Amino acid sequence: MNNSPRAVIADDEAHLRDYLEQQLAAVWPELRVVGRAANGLEALRLIDDEAPDVVFLDIRMPGLTGLDVAARLIDSPAPPQIVFVTAYDQYAVQAFEHSALDYLLKPASLERLSKTVGKLKAALATPVAAAPPMDALRVLLAQLGGPAALSTPAPAPAPLQWIRASQGEQTRLIAVDEVLYFQSNDKYTSVMLADGECLIRTPISKLREQLDAQQFWQIHRSVIVAARHVAGTRHDFRGRLMVQLKDRTEQLVVSRNYADLFRQM
Repeated sequence: MNNSPRAVIADDEAHLRDYLEQQLAAVWPELRVVGRAANGLEALRLIDDEAPDVVFLDIRMPGLTGLDVAARLIDSPAPPQIVFVTAYDQYAVQAFEHSALDYLLKPASLERLSKTVGKLKAALATPVAAAPPMDALRVLLAQLGGPAALSTPAPAPAPLQWIRASQGEQTRLIAVDEVLYFQSNDKYTSVMLADGECLIRTPISKLREQLDAQQFWQIHRSVIVAARHVAGTRHDFRGRLMVQLKDRTEQLVVSRNYADLFRQM
């Protein structure tokens, strides 16, 4: 098994992705770049699929910015180390100089990148220290003008019991106990039931906050499954972990970030 550290690079400019990868190869040859993204959405998908140890995020990208991506990673079960790479904001540079995270100005020199790599190696070598300092990241993202949702979250309300969903021309009131799983689409979230499919407008990230985490497991950034409907797991020919459902034929992909849920099964 290859235990080399793994990284994803996200930047909307291809030549800058190439440059950073070449610089990293010079100062950290054992690092494996397992994915390159041209925008924030691609970055999230790659992070879900590859569960890298480190993510190098350009701040200004189309779709989702690097700050948006970082905000969505904060509450992940095993968030990677995050290094911002940008050409802007000297104030943030000063802030990051005092943080375990880091912030690189483009184009990063070998000397500066070597310092970043030293910090990352130290963090990855010590399990306790390996977890990104999320409080510090929240503060830094706020300083950078990141999503307002990064402020300290309010206490969670009681778990959701009912959902109002659309099915064709009909609006249904559905008990969450009836739901097999939720799946995010472009503009809607599909509610999969034994007797069909309904749609709601609530994003799956918000839905997760409202559901009982003991009863509903997020297995992918776009899928939350009802635990009592899980029959088991298997690996497909690509080595991906798949959830099999009771009395259903479809199988659901488990991203690497959520695979630990099934280690004991």
